[in-house]
Amino acid sequence: MSTTSVVNIERVTEVTEELVDAWARLLPQLSRSASGITDHALQSIIDNSATTMFVARTSTRTSDNRIVGSLTLAIFPIPTGTRAWIEDVVVDEAARGQGVGEQLTRAAIAFAAEQGVRTVDLTSRPTREAANRLYQRIGFEARETNVYRYVEERRV
Repeated sequence: MSTTSVVNIERVTEVTEELVDAWARLLPQLSRSASGITDHALQSIIDNSATTMFVARTSTRTSDNRIVGSLTLAIFPIPTGTRAWIEDVVVDEAARGQGVGEQLTRAAIAFAAEQGVRTVDLTSRPTREAANRLYQRIGFEARETNVYRYVEERRV
């Protein structure tokens, strides 16, 4: 028997126990190297005027409307215009293939447009084939660029 799910996207405005629990479940699915996230770290993200966190909930006849995905959008002004960057998109393994990632991404794009953003960028590992197909289907185009990362050495 198939269960039809409805995806609801919300902007996060406060840290709740439910949000903390959701991130405890989702973060290991997003990153093997992340050490966990605290309620204080989540509050810092939510309080920052440059970032907006979205969560996705699914409702089915058998589910409890719990958080099954998240995305963080950073919006920032630079001399060439207001830009946005999508980061930390994660959908619970149990909810993949139900359109959750697409609806999160479309909600972020719509919000960015409301804020006057000229472009929305994101990166995705080549091994995340389904995610890359999704982004291309939505209209993202691969850019001819190199992505560099500088990591400050941590002193012990």
